[in-house]
Amino acid sequence: MIASDLRSGVERLGDMIAEAKTIVPFTGAGISTECGIPDFRSPGGIWTRYRPIEFGEFVASREARDESWRRRFAMEEVFAAARPGRGHRALASLYRAGKIPAVITQNIDNLHQASGFASEHVIELHGNTTYARCIGCGQAYQLDWVKRRFIEDGAPDCTVCGEPVKTATISFGQMMPDEEMQRATALSRACDLFIAIGSSLVVWPAAGFPMMAKNAGARLVIINREPTEQDDIADLVIRHDIGETLGPFVGN
Repeated sequence: MIASDLRSGVERLGDMIAEAKTIVPFTGAGISTECGIPDFRSPGGIWTRYRPIEFGEFVASREARDESWRRRFAMEEVFAAARPGRGHRALASLYRAGKIPAVITQNIDNLHQASGFASEHVIELHGNTTYARCIGCGQAYQLDWVKRRFIEDGAPDCTVCGEPVKTATISFGQMMPDEEMQRATALSRACDLFIAIGSSLVVWPAAGFPMMAKNAGARLVIINREPTEQDDIADLVIRHDIGETLGPFVGN
């Protein structure tokens, strides 16, 4: 059912939240746009300005690694200044109330943690851009260390094994994190309400989780400004601003 207006959609969502025992939110870039973080696919989004650097290219080319870090540091002020929006805070309220065991996210901005979710309850399918890792041994690095090395001599290599260091994110062509995928699968199959928020639902395999939850018997809600390919299987579709839709649930 597509909500005819924002008010009726929020009222129906409130009823579904009240009736649910276990809610699993699945969040995409749309939940963070009101926080000042641009999305990827919309007009004016990041991918309309920059061609994505695939993982194989990052590994093979020093120039690609330099460009990847240049782009990251160009966004540094944006990520540093971002604070959780109404959507993040609403989900955190439901988390504190015991309705939400964990959040599955495609986002890399750390805003769910900043809103009050414990780190272990944020399942980051595409990683996290607020720190870096060696692609070989997995050694973690703070971005301040990377930036100093980058300014001195370009994209840094690991001090432990000598392999390239990259943001702790999942790039195109890189394997999805196995543990996170397993946890997301288990949560999707166990919940009775699955809410997809601000995701275009076109990036697979992540986009399979709403369908997985629905097939396991959960109600499915999709909150996104634009239509998605899964709207027709959803119990409720709200095509309105995410902050305005979830704002009433902040503090509940």
